[in-house]
Amino acid sequence: DLPLDDRFQDTRYAGSAEWQRPLGRLGLVSFGGSLSHEQDYDHVGLDTRLSHDFNNRNTTLSGGVGYSDDSVKPIGGSPVPFAELSASSPTMPDGSKHVVDLLLGVTQVFTQHTLGQLNYSVTREDGYLTDPYKILSVVDPVTGDLARSTDPTYGLYLFEQRPDARDKRSLYGLIKHDFGGNVLDASYRIMSDDWGVDSQTLDMHYRWNFDGEKYFEPHLRFYRQTAADFYHTVLFSGAALPGYASADYRLGKFDAVTVGFKYGANTPVGQFSARIELYRQTAKPSPDALVGSLRNLDLTPDLNAIIAEISFKFGK
Repeated sequence: DLPLDDRFQDTRYAGSAEWQRPLGRLGLVSFGGSLSHEQDYDHVGLDTRLSHDFNNRNTTLSGGVGYSDDSVKPIGGSPVPFAELSASSPTMPDGSKHVVDLLLGVTQVFTQHTLGQLNYSVTREDGYLTDPYKILSVVDPVTGDLARSTDPTYGLYLFEQRPDARDKRSLYGLIKHDFGGNVLDASYRIMSDDWGVDSQTLDMHYRWNFDGEKYFEPHLRFYRQTAADFYHTVLFSGAALPGYASADYRLGKFDAVTVGFKYGANTPVGQFSARIELYRQTAKPSPDALVGSLRNLDLTPDLNAIIAEISFKFGK
């Protein structure tokens, strides 16, 4: 069982706004902002985007920049990295996180029926990037059994520690093609960061229109990523602590598949749609974790989810 902190709860309030206007006949500029508040997290974000058409409006160049300033205020206080989880775990002052996003893109009309897009983005994060609620189990390096804590109420769990900066780069390509009124939408994205996480995403939709006012849209998505350099499913008692360590599965090695479909129809007062999808994620533990009794445990069980959505948009 996961040793969850029962003091944790989460209610989030969020809002965003955007203003845009033309720049001459071929340009467009937009400015946006966002705010959110949670019991343990506050966010303020600003962004701007500029685009311009060329080549008889068959080519569009765009660029954007975004900045966010977030405050992290964990329930129970910010834990000291690698401190033991106990009823009196030491804490340190709350932290903050700053994120800068840069985006450059080009959209090209190839033919009457084919459209392509290519985006390159860079993200810089710095500040408090550790998840204050994530912990690592400390086990015996031979038996795999959970080590005992100085507090007899608990096994030995340590709070994680991540680097205080992260640089990410991604390249995204999209192609849309019209097959006589039915549209294929396929995209591919690669991402790499200086934490050692590399990912690939292939996403495909095919919108099949029928009866004039209805459509059926199958969806298929594949995702794969490598583990961060400091990902550890467990730590070992008696061993020196690493500089950084996290057992967060989102930083581990895993594959994911999403398959589903969407149905939509126009009505006299608006547009109705319903979507259902199945999601399956398969993860791998860090290779050094398979010791002793841990060899007989499923340390990274598969995650399966069903996603359902019904929506209605008023107006034509």
